[in-house]
Order: sequence, then C-alpha cells, then structure tokens
Amino acid sequence: MRHTRRRILQATGVALGAGLAGCGGESGTDAAEPTATDTAEPTATDTAEPTATETPTAAVSADTALAAEWNVMRARLHDAVALGRTDNHAAAARLVGDVFARFENAGGEYGAHEGLESTSEEAYESFEGSLGDGRSAFEAGNADEAIGALDGAGEDLLSAQRERTGDAAVGVFSLFVFASRVRNVDALATAGLTDAAATVGEATLADFEEAAVHDTIESAGEEYYEAFEGGLEDAVSAAQEGDADAVHEAALSASQGVVDAAYELVPEGVAGVGHLSLMGAVGFDAEMAAGLGGPGLGLAHAAGLNGYRARVRDAVWLYEAGEPEAATAAAQSVFQHFEGARAHEALEEASEDAYEQFEHDGLEALIEAIENGDDAGVADAAATTHDGLTTGIEALAGDAAPVLESGYFRARLGDARERYHRGEGEAAATVAEDLFARFEENEADFHETLEETSEELYHTFEEEHLTALPEAFRGGDDEAVDTHLAGATDALVEFEASAGSTPVASAAAATYMTGRAGDAGVLATLGATDRAETVASEAFEYFEAGANGFHEAVEAASEERYHSFEEALGAVRSATTGEADASDAATTFADEATAAVYAVVERGEGGGDVNAAPLVGDVFATFENARVHEALEEGDHETYETFESALSDYVSALESGEGVDAAGERFAQATRNAGFAVAGAVGDAPEISAGGGGGEGGHGGDSGDFEGGPNVVEGVPDDADHVVDMTAVAFEPAELTVSVGDTVAWSHAGGEPHSVTAYGDGLPEGASYWASGDFDSEEAAREGWENGQGYVASGQSYVHTFETAGEHGYFCIPHEAAGMEGTVVVEE
Repeated sequence: MRHTRRRILQATGVALGAGLAGCGGESGTDAAEPTATDTAEPTATDTAEPTATETPTAAVSADTALAAEWNVMRARLHDAVALGRTDNHAAAARLVGDVFARFENAGGEYGAHEGLESTSEEAYESFEGSLGDGRSAFEAGNADEAIGALDGAGEDLLSAQRERTGDAAVGVFSLFVFASRVRNVDALATAGLTDAAATVGEATLADFEEAAVHDTIESAGEEYYEAFEGGLEDAVSAAQEGDADAVHEAALSASQGVVDAAYELVPEGVAGVGHLSLMGAVGFDAEMAAGLGGPGLGLAHAAGLNGYRARVRDAVWLYEAGEPEAATAAAQSVFQHFEGARAHEALEEASEDAYEQFEHDGLEALIEAIENGDDAGVADAAATTHDGLTTGIEALAGDAAPVLESGYFRARLGDARERYHRGEGEAAATVAEDLFARFEENEADFHETLEETSEELYHTFEEEHLTALPEAFRGGDDEAVDTHLAGATDALVEFEASAGSTPVASAAAATYMTGRAGDAGVLATLGATDRAETVASEAFEYFEAGANGFHEAVEAASEERYHSFEEALGAVRSATTGEADASDAATTFADEATAAVYAVVERGEGGGDVNAAPLVGDVFATFENARVHEALEEGDHETYETFESALSDYVSALESGEGVDAAGERFAQATRNAGFAVAGAVGDAPEISAGGGGGEGGHGGDSGDFEGGPNVVEGVPDDADHVVDMTAVAFEPAELTVSVGDTVAWSHAGGEPHSVTAYGDGLPEGASYWASGDFDSEEAAREGWENGQGYVASGQSYVHTFETAGEHGYFCIPHEAAGMEGTVVVEE
C-alpha cells in the first residue's frame, strides 16, 4: 500500500501542509466527506457502476454543470495560492480580482453568481467577503492571510456543491480540484519556476494525505490511487531536480488517474462534467503560466531605489556648484518620497542593513553634511547612500540588477556630459573614473553579466569608450567626448534590450530618464536654461522613440499612467524656460517614472517568453480520446463544435502570442457550456458572451426593488466632462483629475448594480458630501443601500459636479471588499 507514509504521519501526529484545505480537497475532520465506500462498493469495470450511481445524489443535471462552474473557481483559488507562494503577490491579487469579476458577471439561474445566491445566502455573502479579503491581503503582501481567506471562499463553494449535487458527486469534484492542483505544479515548471513548483507540489501532496478524498480515490481502485499519488510524487521529485519535462509527464499521469477513478465512482455524465471542469482549470493554468517567468514586484521596488541613486548624485552636484539650499531640498525630496514609497517596507524586509545604510547612515547624514558645508561629509554620505541602495537593488531585483545598473550608468554618463559642457572637465573625468571602478568591481554583477551577454558589447563599452573618456574630458577634446559618450551609451542600450524582458528594460529606461530630468532641473537651477530645455527635450524624444519598449509598455499597462507620465515629462521641459521650478518638476517626474514601472510590472505581461501552448495542447490530445468526447458530441453537436473550435483557437493563440485573452475567454465559456450539454441541460447554459465570465445578461440591473435617487440618470449625459466606467469590481479610471466646475458621470459598464459613495473622511475641507442616492453622510448612504437606495444599474449613470478643490475619495458599497475604490482630484 502506498499510503504507508500517510498512516505513519497520522500515528505520529505530524501536522501536514495547510492552506486552502476546503477548496483543495477538504483536509481535516471538519470537512470530511463520506467516501464512495459509504454508499457503494465500486467495481473496476467500465460497465458495472457502483451502487452510488443509482442514488439521486449522484444524478447528472443542470445542478451538476453549475457545480462544475464552482469547481473551476475552486481550482482558480489554488492558482492564486500558487502565485502567492512564488511571491507574485500582485499577480495573485489580480487573479482573485478576476475570479470576483467573473463571478459578478456570471448571471442566470444556473450561473455561478445567482446559483450560489439562490443556494445559500450565507455562503454567497461569505464567498464574496472572503474573495475581497484575499485580494486585499495579497495586495498587502500577506500571503498567509490571503490563503486563509481563500480557504474560506473554497469552503463556501464546497458547501453549495454538496447541497446541489450530494456527497458522491462532491467527492469526485474535489478529486478534480486535486488534479488541477497537480496541473498548477506543471504550469509553474513550464514557466521555469521549478523550485516554486516543488513547493506547491509538496503542499498538494501533504493536503492529499489528510483529505477525505484520499480514501475516495483508493476505493475506486488501487491502480487509480497509485496513478494519482505516484504521479504527484514523481512531479515533486522532477521539480526538485529542475526537470520541467518530467514534471509535465508526471502531472498528466496523475490527473489521468483522477479522470479514470471518477468514472468508477459516479455516473458517466457526472464524471464527464467533472473532467470538463479540469480542462477549464488547465485553460486558466496556461493563462497563469504565460504571465510568469518575468520579474516580480521586487523589480519595481528596485527601480524606485535606482532612481534615488541618480537623484542623490544631483543633490551632490548642486552642493558642489555652490547651491546648498537647492542641494538640501533635492536630498530632502528623496527622503520624503521614500518615507511613503512602496519600496520603503520592501527594502527594510529585503535587507535591514541596506535600509539603515541608505536612510540613516547615508541620506540623513548627507542632508546634515550639506547643511553644515562639510565637503568630506557630503562625499562620504553620498557613497554610503549609494552602497545601501545598491545592496537593496541587488536583493530586490535579483537577476535584473545588472540591467538596472546599466540604466544607472547611462544616467551618470549624462551627468558627466553636462558637467563637461559647463567647463567642468575634471569633474566629468572623475564621474567616468568612478563608473570604471564600479564596473571593474563588478558592482551589481554588471561586469560579468555584460561580458557573458556579449563579448563584443563588453569590449565596445569598456575598452573602446569608457576607458577613453577621462582623458577626453580632461583634454577638452569635444569630438572624442561625443564619440565615446555615444559609443558607451549605445552599447548599454543594446545590452538592456538583449539582457532583460520589457519590464526590466523599462526599469532601466526609467532610471536613465529620471537622471536626465534631474539634470535638466539642476541646469535650470544653475541658470543654464537653454541647455536644460535641450536635455529635457532629448529625454522626451528618447521616450517617444520607444525607450527599449518602455513607451509601449506604459501605454498598454495604463492609459491614465501613460498620459500622466508624458505630462510630467513635458512639464520638466516647460519649467526650464518658464516660471515653474524645474527641480520640482523633475522630482514630480521621478515619481511618475517609478509609478510607470510599477504599472508595467503589475500588468504581468511581457515578463517572459513562456510557451504555455503545450499545457492546452495536451487538453486537446486528451479530449480526442476521452470518454467525455463522445458524451459531449451526443449531448449537443453545436456545443461540441464550439468547444473544439475554441480549444483549437486557444492553442493557436498561445503559440502565436496573439489574441490570447480573447481566445482564453472563449475557451472558458465554451468549456462551461460543454458541461451543461453533457449534463443533458444545454438549454440551461448561459450564452457565450464577449465579456468576462458571461451570463444571461449579467447579474443585476434589469430588475429588482431598488432605486437610484437624484442624479442617477439613464445613459450618459452629453454635457458630462468626464466619464468613469463602473465594471464588475472596479472604477476605470480609478483616479481621475478634473477642474473645479467639471461634471463627472459614472457609467454602469458591467456586473451587479453599483453605488458611487464618497468616504466621509475622504473629502477636502469645505466639500459637501456626495453619493448616489443624494445622502448627506457615508453612514446614511450605507444604510440607504440596505434599503434599496442609491443603486446605479445597467444602462444608468450617476452624475456629480465638483465645486471644491482637493482629493475626493469614494467607493462602491457592495464591492468595497473587492477593492472597488476611486479618487477624484479636483484642481483649481
């Protein structure tokens, strides 16, 4: 018997892996289910069914297909956990948000949303609340808390499945969730994250050892039990050895063991619907894998620190130029930004020594030395600050640190250029010599990585150009300076393009642009406004030319962020010749540059070149020979054709990398509806829609005993100055800048009815309270919502005109837990 390990662990009282017990297979006694042996004695033949198949609790129906919808959601909660265990907390939060959005849109009697609400109001409310809590916890970087919340969400779905289908079917559905968890191991290994795959696999194995379904699959037949547990164990071993191909084969073997066991435990229709839920889950696994392989949030934190390195050097330049007040302000602006920055806590957690070295031993000492006119103290503090930041960048960025170092080198070469143009040849030469020394010391592994990436680039950068710059600077040789600066810079640009993914290259580009904007600010402060304008214009042109993919990546990540980035960069250029303070404009741009990198990284795209097509390709191969293939074709031929077409298109999209989102969505909905066809309830299936999750017109907005109240109108008024779309669980854009007197319309764009409700403590002084329903306080708005007031339904908008400048924070009452919040910034 292969469960000797389980019995030993039980006998010794060892606690096995926790985390999503409820949605991963009901580990523990509280969630224990009757095994198949409680209701039937299974056989090992295809023709003889166990007694359980004759009971109503295992009959196939539309309820079975509904339970399969919930099963895919249970599986996706484990996708989020897998991401959380790889420290991809932002991606995990987005995934939970996507589950929430799909749930909100899954209307109709047999849609996941209305189905859960009609089954159990308590489970419905608990599920939504747990999703919101899980998402918030991931956003805060608290994976353990998030997993606990998702555990509760899984239990809610499990209880609804049991009520709709009975114990026998629930046991099989839980087995399919375990099969999907094994496929998560496969997805992580496919993305090159074999260490993370091993961790997730070990947790899955530990949970399985304690789960009631452990005995369920064993009761179906020893060979099925052996296939699943043995395959899972092999997948873990292969992941530990870094063998992704072996992980893939073992995962397929393990999941096939579950599929075969299912047909021994429940009627063929129930098993087929369960198998389709596994296929749907694997489709989402491919989506997850395609977004992995690239940098995590640590890259964005490191990019912010890299910008500080450039900005600190600007402060030193101002001090050396005899502008101590401006130098102090520049250093203080770094300190002030860091105190509220997302990188603050990340640096402290990554390296407390680096944190202390940067903030206290370096930055605070630098400000004090500048104020005291202590030349040696300024030099020492600047070096200490740099070293602390470099250590933090290495800890947070990992393999991307050399590319960030390249971006910093480009920024410093820009400093050298400007100091040379101002007649400071010796200072420029010193900058070049400092860079050469850092390069030779292999700071941030830059020297070795550049050499390994391209021997030619390495020689071009160092031997042809960097080593020649000090002499050119000191000799006042303009032609040589221009040649060597251009040659060194071009080599670094090429290195950044070839050595890193788009987010990594974007982070380096952001550092370079932060440095150049800072140079413009310094030059303007020193009275060189014409040159300052030229520098700012060159930075703008660099971005418009693509900036190694940074331009396109920012625009794709967030249209709002893209516009604010460009506006901030344009403001630097305008300030160099206008009345505005160019240094302040450069500081604002630096903040925007860092925010842009966060947007690019958190979008989760362009982070790697993971080919997830084989994951779905094997679904296709499996389906062609599966028992559910014939059952689907017989159930409804049109649904069968739609499913096969969607499956084929999804594989093609993953292979080409084009249209993946649309193809994945179509496959998800086609798989859901295939379950209804196999269940003999194709007429109850939701329509295939273009939205996220589909449903019969969504959920809410078409009927119900509720009202909007004053300023809730049909459509969007023609005189609205701005429009905010209210999607299933988000305001788009979440932050909007308007002018006093502007009118904003919040248009219902998806999901259930929404509210637009100002936070009572989130309004500027003197502003009147505002909310859909025309309430005079947040408390009244919340109470009104419970009484059916303040609703903005499908086809409607809430309209408000802003008369008070400042920041106005607001939220949606029913979706606050899912993070549906927004801000309107009103300017004079």
